[in-house]
Amino acid sequence: MERLTDAAPATDPALLRRVLGTFASGITVVAALGDDGRPAGLACQSFASLSLDPPLVLLCVGKGSSSWPAVRAAGRFGVSILAEEQRAVCEALGRRGGDKFAGVAWEESAHGAVRVTGALATVDCALDTVHEAGDHYLVTARILELTAREGGSPLLYFRSDYATGAFG
Repeated sequence: MERLTDAAPATDPALLRRVLGTFASGITVVAALGDDGRPAGLACQSFASLSLDPPLVLLCVGKGSSSWPAVRAAGRFGVSILAEEQRAVCEALGRRGGDKFAGVAWEESAHGAVRVTGALATVDCALDTVHEAGDHYLVTARILELTAREGGSPLLYFRSDYATGAFG
């Protein structure tokens, strides 16, 4: 694989955020049951479908995440695609430390994954691979089960702020 990092000119981080922030992305919660039986999770906007055969998804997690080690250790986790009315859930799971799930309704799936109640859709996953990629981990996971509710619109992140899409 050819790497362009050595040839690329230095990029201003503020410009990078501004330009890449024009790409609207959905917001998810990635969560699992920790060793103590309590949910551990994080808000994640870098999530995508990767493969239909085999069914795989892709997510990117910051190396500084305090919740990722517990999710990774569990080996199975849920990805909850947040609905526009779930901004408070995103804020709770996006903060550092404390009980992120205090006040957040959730359920355990048959696969042992954590699903946020009221999400537009959920994807139960089994960890596949983890690669280091800059200041993030690039994670691939096998899809175990999918659910989706009828109606609703997604919570989006656009230009460093929340947005909603009237898709329902």
